[in-house]
Amino acid sequence: MSENRSMDPIELKARNWLEERGVAIQDIADLVYYLQSKYHPDLQMEDCIENVNRVLSKREVQNAIITGIQLDVLAEKNLLEEPLLSVIKADEGLYGVDEVLAFSIVNVYGSIGFTNYGYIDKKKPGILERLNDKSAGCHTFLDDLVGAVAAAASSRLAHRAANTE
Repeated sequence: MSENRSMDPIELKARNWLEERGVAIQDIADLVYYLQSKYHPDLQMEDCIENVNRVLSKREVQNAIITGIQLDVLAEKNLLEEPLLSVIKADEGLYGVDEVLAFSIVNVYGSIGFTNYGYIDKKKPGILERLNDKSAGCHTFLDDLVGAVAAAASSRLAHRAANTE
């Protein structure tokens, strides 16, 4: 992280679990760059990383991440009751709780986050394509959470850019 601050245990756990599930800060920053580079021709990857880190420093974001990842892990271990186990393992289209959890992140930086999230969730670029692959583990929540963090970071970046122009 570019800022010198100590992380509390929940933030540290959220970041560690993202990493353990194969998601690096750089992966999320790449999504931010994907969303914002056409609007900001001088956009630097460091700016994307900084905005991802700022989003991850929010407690409501951390709570959403640890909740969603834990549900994915429990589903992989078959530790949820039916019918929830099958629904989460299959990432059923009519099960929208994963998106609802993601919306708690998206909303942190205003309504532009919903547009960013909808777009990236539909296109599934970068890390989202891998996370959406059902053969690579249960990521019913994780793919939406990662997309939401990227959307929120993109929104934060857009708001900051608008305020400096």
